[in-house]
Amino acid sequence: MNILGMIGLIASLVILIYLTMKGINIIISAIISSVVIAITSGLNLGTALMDDYMTGFTDYFASWFLVFLFGAIFGKIMDETKSAESIANWIKLTLGTKRAVFAVVAAAAIMTYGGVSLFVVGFAVYPIARSLFRAANLPHRFIPAALVFGSISFTMTAPGSPEIQNIIPTEFFGTTPAAGGFIGVFSALLIMVAGGLWLGRIVRKAVEKGETFSPPTTSPETADELASGLAAEDQEGQHSGTAKDLPNIILSILPLVIVIVLLNIFSIFINPTASLLIALTTGIFFACVLMNKYLKDFWEALATGTQNSLVALANTCAVVGFGSVAAQISAFDSVVNAVVNIPGPPLLGLAIGVTVVCGITGSASGGLGIALPILAPIYLGQGLETGDMHRVSALASGGIDSLPHNGYVVTTIRAISGETHKRAYGSIFKLSVVVPTVVLFLAVLLYSIF
Repeated sequence: MNILGMIGLIASLVILIYLTMKGINIIISAIISSVVIAITSGLNLGTALMDDYMTGFTDYFASWFLVFLFGAIFGKIMDETKSAESIANWIKLTLGTKRAVFAVVAAAAIMTYGGVSLFVVGFAVYPIARSLFRAANLPHRFIPAALVFGSISFTMTAPGSPEIQNIIPTEFFGTTPAAGGFIGVFSALLIMVAGGLWLGRIVRKAVEKGETFSPPTTSPETADELASGLAAEDQEGQHSGTAKDLPNIILSILPLVIVIVLLNIFSIFINPTASLLIALTTGIFFACVLMNKYLKDFWEALATGTQNSLVALANTCAVVGFGSVAAQISAFDSVVNAVVNIPGPPLLGLAIGVTVVCGITGSASGGLGIALPILAPIYLGQGLETGDMHRVSALASGGIDSLPHNGYVVTTIRAISGETHKRAYGSIFKLSVVVPTVVLFLAVLLYSIF
């Protein structure tokens, strides 16, 4: 094994995480880290950047651009038609302002599991989350954690989910999005319950210590705006949310249900990715038709949705490009070989292999795209159940992928919430790294037994 290469791999990952934590643009950080790993591993710098990095960047872009685009447009349409607000308002009235944290998690989860791309769901839910947290006077720094937990920790890896992290394994194992059976459903529910209870405890302890809404200095809200906002929320609360003209909750949820149903029906007969695009297109159509009177400018919504998708996609492509450079060095091969030969049930090696690669790339979908072409043939050759491998791979993609350099985490903390990693990332780590990773190993044990 090339010791210098291994040092370079670790050093480049540390640099990528450090630069991201310092607020440096993720694309620039990924390029700098790619340069470090190329130099320390003896790769030709020009080839590493112009070929390996850009191939990883552009291949991921080409493979998933339409999924990002349609998911982002669907999210923007749900936002513009006030469907997202209607869902959040219904959850708020059902759970109450005191349960604002769970209302935000539920809104993000419903949107994500309903087909709105997890990479852009934050753009639609954040304004609602800010309103709920401000009304309840809860610390603003926990909004990113609520958004991230609700949109990736259990919804993107659950059976039947329309998110690409659940679609990619179908390409390698010949499965459907519903693969994984009862254990897959149980794992998702366990993440949801355990993480939800932990999040509630974290926020409660912060409030007990005297923390208030307090947006960061990077937020456009001033103290005066905060005070007026709190007054407005109090007044709105007196009217129980009826003052706003919002679409009916049934009509608001219907497009999400349509996406889930069509995806899981069509994927039985045709390619799951094609099924997802058809389902999203249908969801967009029904959202526009059912809530047409709320949609002020269809073309502007399309333009904004497109811009949102490009921001999220570029951030993800950047770390995938870094992962593609890392995959060229011998130290990376050594890591993969060590994982494949790890003692224990075969699914354990698959789980660790996928989650390690996803951690290196800082991307669940990008890590799956790099790991599964290598690992899937190995484990398929061992005669394991394809549904088990699908669900373990999906769960593993949602483990240590959510390190600070994760494209979605960066987008949610900085671009959407105006927060900083210093203030917001600690709770995200607990909810989207610790909890899913523990459940992943439990799922491996259960699949190995039953």
